[in-house]
Amino acid sequence: MEQEKYLSERLEDQINWYSSKSTLNKKMYYRINLLMLLLSASIPVMATFTSLSSSCSRVLLGTAGALVTILAGVSSMFKFQEKWSNYRTTSETLKHHKYLYLTQTYPYNSTDAFNKLVRTVESAISTENSTWDSIIKSNNDVSPSGGIKQM
Repeated sequence: MEQEKYLSERLEDQINWYSSKSTLNKKMYYRINLLMLLLSASIPVMATFTSLSSSCSRVLLGTAGALVTILAGVSSMFKFQEKWSNYRTTSETLKHHKYLYLTQTYPYNSTDAFNKLVRTVESAISTENSTWDSIIKSNNDVSPSGGIKQM
């Protein structure tokens, strides 16, 4: 693959992909945590101002508590914060090396600069893929009740 094609079709494409996935995971992390915070804070307020003998009040409080639990489970299962951080780090690493390469700054100031760039970029992508794989596998080690599965 020639240099310009690699820079545009591989490197720039990966920078954009990791950046967009980072942004998506950041938004999901903030939304879910904000909802958990609001629902958690509303439970004692609702309990104070409603009659617990009312079946409607009990349903409302129970639903709010259940939603907090569900949101915490979703956040834990999908690991939005970890993915946001990993994707952002990978995107910024790729950008860093792209600009070092384009400005012919060390380590890209030699005759084999393009080969060094390709090795560095592919290594960063491979490392992130391995990290993602370990995050996914860690989900499989947790039982639905939240505890570690016994082998």
